[in-house]
Amino acid sequence: MATNAQLTDEYLQIIRDLDGDVEGRKVAAEYMAQSTAIVHHQHVACSYVPRLFNRETYDVMKSTSETAHRILCKVIQRYLDDPDYRQVFDFDPRLVDLILLPRGYKDLLPFARVDTFLNEDTGEIRFCEFNGDGSSGMNENREITLSITRTPAFKQFIANGHRIETCELFQNWIHRFIDIYENSELAVSKPRFAICDYLENGVVDEFHLFADQFTRKGYPCVVADVRDLKFDGEVLRDKEGNRIDAIWRRCVTNDVIEYWDQSQDLINAVRAQKVCLIGSFAGHVVHDKQIFSALYDTRTQAFLTDEENEFVKRTVPMTTFLDDEHINLEEVRANKDAWIIKPTDAYGAQDVYAGCGQTQERWEELLAKFANNAAGQPFIIQSYVTQFKTLTLPPETPEDLEGGKTAFEPAWYNNLNGLYLYNGQFMGVFSRLGPRATISKDQAGITSATIWVDCGDIFAPELPDRGCGCDGSCC
Repeated sequence: MATNAQLTDEYLQIIRDLDGDVEGRKVAAEYMAQSTAIVHHQHVACSYVPRLFNRETYDVMKSTSETAHRILCKVIQRYLDDPDYRQVFDFDPRLVDLILLPRGYKDLLPFARVDTFLNEDTGEIRFCEFNGDGSSGMNENREITLSITRTPAFKQFIANGHRIETCELFQNWIHRFIDIYENSELAVSKPRFAICDYLENGVVDEFHLFADQFTRKGYPCVVADVRDLKFDGEVLRDKEGNRIDAIWRRCVTNDVIEYWDQSQDLINAVRAQKVCLIGSFAGHVVHDKQIFSALYDTRTQAFLTDEENEFVKRTVPMTTFLDDEHINLEEVRANKDAWIIKPTDAYGAQDVYAGCGQTQERWEELLAKFANNAAGQPFIIQSYVTQFKTLTLPPETPEDLEGGKTAFEPAWYNNLNGLYLYNGQFMGVFSRLGPRATISKDQAGITSATIWVDCGDIFAPELPDRGCGCDGSCC
């Protein structure tokens, strides 16, 4: 079996043999410049070189993500069932209220993306964070994949004898969502769906693509801002007056808290069980970064099996609150490269700082700013995981490639693998890379297509064929 590095070297050599495949790179760049892969009004930065993963990597990712999902569901269930266990987490009372709202279906964590660091040489894997709500990237992955699959380099890679498979993340989630709803206590005939967020914070272009797909399948769907929803005690409606029977919740719970008064119609409709919220606010238990320290708490270890506790030790970096009560701050100050600072509840890599990316002076400033709740909210400190590096091609625009004179210059980038789980089943990878100590869009981060190579028949979800009635272009 070829290693991932060997597959990547082969792909890069194909590009070299094609004199840099400038025309292919230009075609891909032009496609992306016109694509729907837009985040906050900007087309995403991506690489022409896909992440190529072998069967061994697939098996590690599948086993790791699905084991994590089972453990996280155990934690959520214990939180719901045991008032004493809730003391493991330091949540705003309003968050506790949201978490305990009725759900109306059995699935505890329908949609998740667990972000990981994988050492592709050793197979060792560590978690970066768990995303239980608001996770995106499905359309970004789809568009980047489409941008490269018709290029000379990709065609030659297949011609070399490789069997490839891409990550299908759209239709599979639509099927899952519909199945969860139709098996819920709140299902009605001819339902209407909504995808809801505080739209200035959401990946709205992706929302509309999913809404269109639900509608094509016979489930009318709108994109709605939570603050525009109205509940009359019986029916929840969007700002146009359309009834809403089920919601795909894309709003993260800290935004619900920020807009608490303006979000009461949604909350009251969920409380009254007049709308099916998929996923429920209970997902916040694992979305909040306190989950990392909670997994090491003796009260959690008591209900996990020996195998599950060993899995936690192997995959979850040591994490605790950034305060004098939980850690020796002088040790943290003196060993900055060993640590990374994170807020307990945020997204988009906001206020995430790896010590190895800071000067000593800046590190001490950050500790003063965030330790001991100095910023008005708790922060965590986590062991820093050295990221695996991959040769890739930095992002290019069509303008960069005009005239066919651009040199082919691969560079080493760090890797972050987001593993998607639909109702506990591993479905694919959001492959992000970056040249700096933290990987995010505001730190020059990029995305690559994820391609499984010579892995056999790995994806065969047992889902009903609902058919969308299109010409196949949307699927």
